[in-house]
Amino acid sequence: MLVCLMAHDKDGGLPVRMENRPAHVDYLKSTDHVHMAGPLIGPDGEMSGSMIVLDVPDMSAAQQWADNDPYARAGLFKSVTLTEWKKVIG
Repeated sequence: MLVCLMAHDKDGGLPVRMENRPAHVDYLKSTDHVHMAGPLIGPDGEMSGSMIVLDVPDMSAAQQWADNDPYARAGLFKSVTLTEWKKVIG
């Protein structure tokens, strides 16, 4: 199943994001669950969140993956949603 993870950083979170970015990118690359991923960009042109499409067996696996993301473990996000997603184009 495909699951869209939408995460929005806490205000002033850019230093936490940058400090944990190498571990986050390594985590993305270390699992077979990431279908696509990239940062959300705020009005100031800076990274302000994450959008990741996971390919997982169920929602529980998506939650476990999200909980183990170095960004989440560092307390970067003010909100995270996991929503089943259906690919139609692309």
